[in-house]
Amino acid sequence: MRNNIELGLRRFILLFIICFFAAAPVFSAPTNYTYNYDFWREQVASPDAYRVGAYILGTTLGIGNFRDPQGLYIRENRIYICDSGNNRIIKVEVQENGEHVVTDVVTHVMIDGESSALNYPMDIFENRNGNLYIADTNNQRVLVLDNDWNYIHAIFKPDDESLGDFLEFLPSKLVVDFANRVFVQARNVNKGLMEFDNRWEFSGYMGANRVSVSIADYIWKLLSTQAQRERMDLFIPTEYSNVALDSDGFVYVTNASGQTDPIRRLNAVGQDILIRNGYEEPVGDLVFGNAAGIMGRSRFIDVVSFDNDSYACFDRTRGRIFMYDFQGNLLYAFGGVGNREGSFIQPVALDRMGYSLYALDSRTGALTRFDLTGYGVMINRALNEYRAGRYESSADVWEEVLKMNGNYDLAYIGIGRAALRQGDYQKAMRYYSLKHHREGYGKAFQLYRKQWTEENLWWMLLVLGLIIFLPMAVKFSIKTVKEIIEA
Repeated sequence: MRNNIELGLRRFILLFIICFFAAAPVFSAPTNYTYNYDFWREQVASPDAYRVGAYILGTTLGIGNFRDPQGLYIRENRIYICDSGNNRIIKVEVQENGEHVVTDVVTHVMIDGESSALNYPMDIFENRNGNLYIADTNNQRVLVLDNDWNYIHAIFKPDDESLGDFLEFLPSKLVVDFANRVFVQARNVNKGLMEFDNRWEFSGYMGANRVSVSIADYIWKLLSTQAQRERMDLFIPTEYSNVALDSDGFVYVTNASGQTDPIRRLNAVGQDILIRNGYEEPVGDLVFGNAAGIMGRSRFIDVVSFDNDSYACFDRTRGRIFMYDFQGNLLYAFGGVGNREGSFIQPVALDRMGYSLYALDSRTGALTRFDLTGYGVMINRALNEYRAGRYESSADVWEEVLKMNGNYDLAYIGIGRAALRQGDYQKAMRYYSLKHHREGYGKAFQLYRKQWTEENLWWMLLVLGLIIFLPMAVKFSIKTVKEIIEA
């Protein structure tokens, strides 16, 4: 009898545990800390917009460990990895089931019947024709190959006086635009990107970094002796850290020096056309400390753009990815320094496949894929709707985002921006004021004032007319009545 009671009790407890966990909500642990900044420059935690979808090592691909990989490029379902330390380039194709399969491992190129080994290749780019451009850095050349890795041409050091006789040609990053112009970022070249035309002839430099000099530094240099000036840092441009091409053919460049704009978008003549209408300019972290020996501001090592003109920047300092919209507003930031999945030790390259991000770490030799969460999908949908001119739909999506994150400033600004486009200026003013967006509020107020003036102009003129003509009419009436009485 006692055994039956104990058995029944155990069954009841087991059934209770099963029912409890079946009814309990399922919580998925976040990849890492995701955050944004508000108007007061305070970090505000937010739901994850991206989470780790895959963690790829050379061993998992069956080709041995990556060694100091430096370059990453993605076209459609093809991933090219510059395994620089192993002097090879890996081509990986993503299957329909999401599996990553190695299709090519290239270490040599046949040139005029002779095998030529790659020597620390740092970047690769596939143009619209399917041709491959490789920055074969330590061989001091840019290789041009067809999509079967057959040799077409090689670009060597241009015969240009500005390069000098002793300066080596060390191409590290490159892109090829829609007109087949090649833009190369070479080490120790600070005059901008080296530009080669579609016949691979050197045509000059494009988009040199601006020199930032404070008034105090300038005055101090004027007052210094010749010996002191020689010991000072020179006021010269810094070289770029990476280069990328967007869907419109504009060139994005990053600068990791911390001395000038960390991100720029260059047009065909090298002018910076990046829009900076956010609370702050796109510079990464606004507030930072010196914890764990990590010091200083964010330094962008790479950038990748999306079809809706948003773009993601990879921070070398703290291993974070900062996502900005087309106006320069920070959408979210995530990542960090560490050995866990979703963190990095020495980030070097960033690219995308659709809306998934691939991030490369040269120290761990790992390629991490980040996939959008439902929260991230909604944010991108709101941006896409706005860019397509569907402002009412965009506002509806932003309302859904607010249900997921009521502290998300950009959702309020997005609703205000959509209302502004629809001509509902009072609503735009209300949403802009909630998040202290002064520029948006000022524009909405200006348009509302104009609208109100046009709608109420008739009675304003009526009142003005009464003010002007009523005293005259009264005076004339009194005078007339007086004349009649006197007559």
